[in-house]
Amino acid sequence: MITDRIDSVTRIPPEYMKAAPPAPKSVKIEISPRCNFRCGFCALRNREVQPKWDMDFELFKRITREMSAAGVQEIGVFYLGESFMGPRLLVDCIAYLKSELAMPYVFLTSNASMAFPEAIEACMKAGLDSLKWSVNAADEAQFEKIMGVSGRLFHRALDNIRAGWELRREHGYKTGLYASSIRYDGEQQAKMEALLAERVVPYVDQHYWLPLYSMGAFATEREAQLGYRPTAGNQGRIDALREPLPCWSAFTEGHVTAEGKLSACCFDATANWTMGDLTRQSFMQAWNAPEFVKLRAAHLKKDVRGTVCENCVAYS
Repeated sequence: MITDRIDSVTRIPPEYMKAAPPAPKSVKIEISPRCNFRCGFCALRNREVQPKWDMDFELFKRITREMSAAGVQEIGVFYLGESFMGPRLLVDCIAYLKSELAMPYVFLTSNASMAFPEAIEACMKAGLDSLKWSVNAADEAQFEKIMGVSGRLFHRALDNIRAGWELRREHGYKTGLYASSIRYDGEQQAKMEALLAERVVPYVDQHYWLPLYSMGAFATEREAQLGYRPTAGNQGRIDALREPLPCWSAFTEGHVTAEGKLSACCFDATANWTMGDLTRQSFMQAWNAPEFVKLRAAHLKKDVRGTVCENCVAYS
C-alpha cells in the first residue's frame, strides 16, 4: 500500500537521528517548476514570478546517478511543480531511472488536469511505479475559489483520473494508482466524500487523507480568508501524524529544485531552505553540507530559533 511507503519516509529511524545522516531513503526532484494551478494552500503562491523552464536532463542524469550510488531507493519525478507540464522530459526521466539506473521505485504526484491519456500511458510504459492524484475540491465552485483557475480543469482532472485507470486495466500496466485529499470540516467534508466515492475512489487502488498544512510558510491572509486552519508543518498523513520536531523532511527525504538546489524543506518554493547547489557539489556533499548539519542539529535539540525553520507554522 502507498501509505506504508509514505509512513516509512515520515518516520525517522534511529540511524537517521543524527546531524549527518546516511543518504535519504527518498528524493523528490522538480522536473518542472511550472504549475497551471494557483492553489491557496500551496507554497508556489509565494513565487512572485512563475518560472518558464524545466530541469536540464543532463543535470538530472548526473545527480540521479549519484543518488543511486549513495543508496537512494525511491525517486519522485516531481517536487512543487506540475510535472505533466513537460510530458516529454517527464517520460525521459522515468525511462532513465528505470532502464539505466534500475531505480527500485519511481513515483509521481499530479493535479491530474494536464495528465492527458497519452502522457499517462507513456509514463506507465516507461515503468512508473506509482502515480498519485491530488484531489482537493468537491465541486467546480470550490475548485475555482481554492485552485484559482477555471472550473473546466476540475472536470478535466476527474476525466483524466478515470482514463488512467482504464488504460491500466486495458493494457495491464503495473503502475499503482492512488489519490490523496485534504480533510475539511463539516459540510465541505461531506461534499468531498461524496465526490470521491463517485469520481475518484473507483479509479484508484487507495485513497488517503492529509491535514490542511501551510506548506512550511506562514499562515497567510489568503489562507485566513479561505477559512484554512493549517496544522503544524508537514506532519505526514492524518492517520500517521508525526511530531513537528525533529522534522522528518530534513532527515529522510531529499528535495531538489529544477535549478539543482538541494532544499531542507519539502515546501521550499522561494529557496529559503537551500542547503547546497548540485550544479557545483555532489549529492552527498550537499546532503551533509555544514549548513545542513547545523540545521539538523537544531532540530534534534528541538530548538530551531535562529534558523531558517523558526518561522514555519509548525513552531510559531
